Amino acid sequence: MRRTTRFRLLVEAPEILLLPGAHDALSVRLAEQAGFAAVTCGGYSAAASLLGAPDVGQLGMSEMAEMYARLADCTDLPIFADGDTGHGNTTNVARTVRAFERAGVAGLFIEDQVAPKRCGHMAGKRVVPAAEMVAKLKAALDARIDADLVIMARTDARAVHGLDEAIERAQLYCEAGADLLFVEAPVSVEELRRVCSEIPGPCLANNIEGGRTPLLPAAALEEMGFAAVTFPVAATYAVAEALRGLYSALARDGTTAAVEDRLMTFDEFNVLIGLPAVREAETAYEEFARDLVDLPAFDEELEDEPD
Repeated sequence: MRRTTRFRLLVEAPEILLLPGAHDALSVRLAEQAGFAAVTCGGYSAAASLLGAPDVGQLGMSEMAEMYARLADCTDLPIFADGDTGHGNTTNVARTVRAFERAGVAGLFIEDQVAPKRCGHMAGKRVVPAAEMVAKLKAALDARIDADLVIMARTDARAVHGLDEAIERAQLYCEAGADLLFVEAPVSVEELRRVCSEIPGPCLANNIEGGRTPLLPAAALEEMGFAAVTFPVAATYAVAEALRGLYSALARDGTTAAVEDRLMTFDEFNVLIGLPAVREAETAYEEFARDLVDLPAFDEELEDEPD
């Protein structure tokens, strides 16, 4: 089954889809080994990982597409991608969808912020007119080759114009054909309930540690009616804190002894990144080549060839 089809079925299933955030191929591999059915990678963590910089629209479409291609190469899991504002007008949106689809993502979202955008939980956001976003959304839907590629519409209007307009926009984007709807940064449990009850389509919730939205367990969000929930930045925060502790100890002591109990061993890490499978494949290819070269028929053909 194609990853796009699997992802669509997961979104449409009665159970909520829990999407952990990943910021590189190694974190994707760890999420897969933990048993998740799909992963997400957004611009916030991508900017931190690739640039060591904040999510303020610095990464271009091609950089994001290249990153998603690397992630898709290292896992069979469906990957849910960040299409930002579509990186331009309707023509750019269509190109973004085609590039991400070629990269191997299973779904992506387009948002209605003014470019350059900001992280959804940062202050100072602005949004484009709803009609402009509808045109972008239609361009995205028309550009996909695989009809199962999930296109989500995100609105950041809550922080700019209030929850009523954000819900109205989400309703409009649903009518325009979006497969999944996302109202970014509701500020209370009651607002989360309104999002699910007033939008006639599957909705996604976003759990940002330290963000504007109350952090609720997946089970509670499922009870409200959410189809999916992301924890997009927790892994990035965890890695940053772990590395800060490691580097501090190393700079202080000149050794990693103080944090050795928090480190994987050489052999454990090699297993994690798939070295045994690589070595097994190399051995199989070498044995195939030796068997083929040693076949009498192969040698005779070589000897019978004219000079």
